[in-house]
Amino acid sequence: MSKQKFAFDKTNFILLAVAMAVVIIGFILMTGPVSTPTHFEPDIFSARRIKVAPVVCLAGFLLMIYAVLRKPRDKQTDNGGMEDRHNS
Repeated sequence: MSKQKFAFDKTNFILLAVAMAVVIIGFILMTGPVSTPTHFEPDIFSARRIKVAPVVCLAGFLLMIYAVLRKPRDKQTDNGGMEDRHNS
């Protein structure tokens, strides 16, 4: 039985899941109390919401791009190409 060759391997899916978690954490860091017309909330200008959270989201999106573009390793390169040498 021949195995199909998929574009992603297990590591790609793990990296995608981690990247999605990082992006979600970044969006959670952006949340906080909201200003209303009668009450101004100065927390909307905090460093966590303006600087840290967007950087965390950007890191998650970059990791996601890497996970998609990462090329899975071939089985022959994992064992040093020993199968090719023995068959010759």
